[in-house]
Amino acid sequence: MEDVWAVAGRVGTVWLALVLGLIVVPSILGISLGISEAYMWVLVRTLEWATLRMKKEPQPQTPKTPSGNGIIERDEKPMEEEIARMHQVNQVNFEFSDALFFCRRGFEVIVEDEVTQRFSSEELLSWNLLTRTNVNFHYISLRLTVVWVIGVIVRYCFLLPLRFTLAAIGITSMIVGTTVVGQLPNSSVKNYLSEVVHLTSCRILVRALSGTIYYHNKENRPQKGGICVANHTSPIDAIILTNDGCYAMVGQVHGGLMGVIQRATVKACPHVWFERSEMKDRHLVMKRLREHVADKSKLPILIFPEGTCINNTSVMMFKKGSFEIGGTIYPVAIKYDPQFGDAFWNSSKYSIVSYLLRIMTSWAIVCNVWYLPPMVREEKEDAVHFANRVRSAIARRGGLTELPW
Repeated sequence: MEDVWAVAGRVGTVWLALVLGLIVVPSILGISLGISEAYMWVLVRTLEWATLRMKKEPQPQTPKTPSGNGIIERDEKPMEEEIARMHQVNQVNFEFSDALFFCRRGFEVIVEDEVTQRFSSEELLSWNLLTRTNVNFHYISLRLTVVWVIGVIVRYCFLLPLRFTLAAIGITSMIVGTTVVGQLPNSSVKNYLSEVVHLTSCRILVRALSGTIYYHNKENRPQKGGICVANHTSPIDAIILTNDGCYAMVGQVHGGLMGVIQRATVKACPHVWFERSEMKDRHLVMKRLREHVADKSKLPILIFPEGTCINNTSVMMFKKGSFEIGGTIYPVAIKYDPQFGDAFWNSSKYSIVSYLLRIMTSWAIVCNVWYLPPMVREEKEDAVHFANRVRSAIARRGGLTELPW
């Protein structure tokens, strides 16, 4: 038994040394050894091959599925044809049960309207060898099945342990680092060290997601004393943005591991955390945010004005509160590539734990981030129109559909 534990200890030591030497240290220094680039090259070629194989293989005959989001199944025949068929079968002009038909069609329209569809994962044009991202997947060929099985082994037996190790290192470094820095007196040195800890930790966490992020127009990056607003797809949006620069977060106080992180980070960085009772007091929230923006030495505030996650296809109505504070608004557009993994968090369907498991067993997280030119509220422009103007700019740049809901 002792020999087993000794072997396990040596394997764990070698594993940790490789992770630290090949991934953690390079990410801290902001350099790349080319491992992630090579992985993405192999991944892209594999998915291209799989797409070509699927086009060549004869597709099995399956019932036609609706073009909606898959929430319900329904017949696409015109309503007039269905009513005529009902009357022909029943041989009467109207029965009381006919009212159920109109109720059903009404509920179908409500369930699959253009707003509801934005809260379900976007449909892929081609299968990406992740079964859960395409509900219509079925057996196509032996070669594709073998590649899929190999992919499952790689994702769950190699990538998942690696990513879990990196996530543990990143979260631990953030908690320990911010706790230590938080003990220092307020000064420029403390602010500098806090930014180093946040950047370092988020870079490690991005590696834990096999993240490949392309930042565009960096000259427009948010400046201190400003407000950064972005479209919201996933809880990892904040990590994606902090990987390139530090922000002061705004949010509600949580319990558990998230609460531990919040209490540690607020000691080193001027994040704005609210108690549940305070979040309901709109004037108190506005006051604290205005005080933060008024101090030009503080980090820019990061806010997601939609208030919830949308499925990476659209931008919904921005809440006007963020645009009543004053100061300069720095819009940011975030667009994920769903080919490598679905970053959207459907909070009504998945808990945060199951969501993170899905993310960490995907191929990778690939996204583009565009920094837009800063915007200010014009004279005689109210907060609603200003919010709509910012939202339109983000939607155009990210190639997203703009919905007035």
